[in-house]
Amino acid sequence: MSAIESVKLTSEDTLVILDQTLLPGEIVYRTLTTQEDVWQAIVALQVRGAPAIGIAAAYGAYVELVRHPYVTVAELRQTFADVKAYLLSSRPTAVNLAWALERLEKIVQQPRANVEDVLQAVRTEAEAIRTEDAQVCEVIGRHALTLLKKEDGILTHCNAGGMATAKYGTALAPLFLGNEQGYSFRVYADETRPLLQGARLTAWELQQASIDVTLICDNMASIVMQQGKIDAVLVGCDRVAANGDTANKIGTSGLAILANHYGIPFYVCAPTSTIDWSCHTGADIEIEERSGKEITDSWYEQPMAPPAVKTYNPAFDVTDNALITAIITEHGIVRPAYKENLAEHLQVT
Repeated sequence: MSAIESVKLTSEDTLVILDQTLLPGEIVYRTLTTQEDVWQAIVALQVRGAPAIGIAAAYGAYVELVRHPYVTVAELRQTFADVKAYLLSSRPTAVNLAWALERLEKIVQQPRANVEDVLQAVRTEAEAIRTEDAQVCEVIGRHALTLLKKEDGILTHCNAGGMATAKYGTALAPLFLGNEQGYSFRVYADETRPLLQGARLTAWELQQASIDVTLICDNMASIVMQQGKIDAVLVGCDRVAANGDTANKIGTSGLAILANHYGIPFYVCAPTSTIDWSCHTGADIEIEERSGKEITDSWYEQPMAPPAVKTYNPAFDVTDNALITAIITEHGIVRPAYKENLAEHLQVT
């Protein structure tokens, strides 16, 4: 399996992240000591992937809390409320950001005798979020592997590996597990325009694990499906609506449409922390729009579009639940009808 760790908390109460914007050319770890550092790292995609963002936010909140002196627990609670609001403003689409901070908020609000006890409880909860994510991703990988066969051709999009989570990844976890068990998968990685997470991160990560990976442009997905090279599509997820619609990196919806046309199973690997019961359908999911410079300038030595051209750069799209063969969580495999089966799967009423 992938042993890459992209986010960790040090014994000195600082946050260390793997700067994903520099890969694959450089492997650089950055130390973050303030909430501003963490906010900027999330916005700039130095740390990315829904679970990793949640972990970074939890650690980041703790790192900021320990910087301040408090006379009373009430003062600490007010500081946490400010930190939570600030970090929530970094990125809107991935639900894990809010989910992790809400977990910490419950800890902060519990009755405790003194400030030191609250801070220790916050650190313990942040560490628990990270540990649980690593365990969850491994189990998702084991469930997903039951849907695949040896020597299958797998298409994946963006990066849903160890760098996007605590350790193992979501959509890439079954690939790492299968590699250990001699499955000999043939993986096709979409480059994932405009930020090239598939080219820069997934291709690199799979190569590091000695997994057979072929990089393709996003607009080549149809032909590799048509040529019979793809047996299954595996993608991660940033938010799941209650009806099973899913938000993931821009371009995911198009892959689902293509897979449906060619009769290829389309699997979404999603920890239950990404399920947002307050979103009834995908229409309720806020889609982040990012700078047009990511289309015109990023990754080029010189601009590759006319000056001042208008741009539209949504970071995510929503895949209709009707196009999803199964949603794979740490609790097992969920199939349509998702509104009923997700709730039953998690015993949610």
